[in-house]
Amino acid sequence: MDTLFESIKNGLAEAIDYSEGKNIKVRVFQPEPVNVKSIRQETRLTQDEFASAFGISVATLRHWERGDRKPHGPALVLLNLVKKAPDTVLRVLNS
Repeated sequence: MDTLFESIKNGLAEAIDYSEGKNIKVRVFQPEPVNVKSIRQETRLTQDEFASAFGISVATLRHWERGDRKPHGPALVLLNLVKKAPDTVLRVLNS
């Protein structure tokens, strides 16, 4: 338990140092920005089909495609996966 606590404590201290701009070694994962419309078109799905397949509201999808909003967090990660391997992702989701 002490080792787990120390690990969490050290991780938190590193996160605070990083957020304060201190020069420390950290790995930061930054998903690539995506062109949602081109990803959807590559899958040959309509907006309704794409939204339904990936659990996204059609309104949100339309905002992303128009550029009014940008996907972030898990949605951005999922869209990057779809961009790289659309058939695989669709197959996994439909199984």
